[in-house]
Amino acid sequence: MSILVDKSTKVVCQGITGTQATFHIQRSLDYGTHVVSGVTPGKGGSMHLGLPVFNTVAEAVKETGANASVMFVPAPYVKGAAREAVEAELDLMVCIADGVPIKDMLEIKAMLKGSKTKLIGPNTPGIITPGEARLGIFPENIHHRGKIGIISRSSTLTYEAVIETNRVGLGQSTVIGLGDDMIIGMDFVETLKYFHEDPETEAVIVLGRLGGTFEEDGARFYKSLEHKKPVIGFVAGDAVPFGHKMGYAGDIITKGRISAQDKKDAMLDAGITVVNNINHIHRELEKIFQCCENCCRL
Repeated sequence: MSILVDKSTKVVCQGITGTQATFHIQRSLDYGTHVVSGVTPGKGGSMHLGLPVFNTVAEAVKETGANASVMFVPAPYVKGAAREAVEAELDLMVCIADGVPIKDMLEIKAMLKGSKTKLIGPNTPGIITPGEARLGIFPENIHHRGKIGIISRSSTLTYEAVIETNRVGLGQSTVIGLGDDMIIGMDFVETLKYFHEDPETEAVIVLGRLGGTFEEDGARFYKSLEHKKPVIGFVAGDAVPFGHKMGYAGDIITKGRISAQDKKDAMLDAGITVVNNINHIHRELEKIFQCCENCCRL
């Protein structure tokens, strides 16, 4: 199985006629993603990449039954695009743009509260379920169907983790880039919950980075679980002198936990296996699944 997206997901692309959208949506179509339509205001009634283009998300949903969106719209227009997706009651929207104004993101978070729509991003490579659906800009050729879930706050390191699972022949169930911006939609808590509910995800890789308390929150949630799947964690930023850049207010917000080591300590306390080198993830996966094989033989 997978989480959030699969072959049945009907995707609408907001901003489909743009250059980057054209390039990546064609790749997603070639990959087999069920993209059903696009949205570009003022271009409704036209065709692009063989898909019907509508003026609004509501029209696209009514005519094609789309239930997920991938947004290729500039940062200043993300709030409006998000409002359309939420009002059309999509299950999921993926925002690629970086630099979305913080004020806009606060308003988007308010829109999402109480709605059925989940947001991945902004500033994310997106989400991919290998062999089924690609919403975003992931290099699809490195992904292989498997049983390891990957959640990451670092776009490029996500690809390193994918390669690590491939090194031991385990592949990925679903890979999610949470987004690099200060305020994001889905977080480690939500995605860890989804992966723990997925029967075919047997272990999870969590990639963290400096900034915020996303990793600590995820670790606290994981620690509270009665039945845990194995989780391997990595936090980027050991060499960055991050602490001295934080003022008193920032330190209060992060409760004093602002270093990479603090995030690692929170993970370790929760029972997460932490690696200091991302290229060592495959070694821990080998240990986990060798242990599983030995247990099954007993």
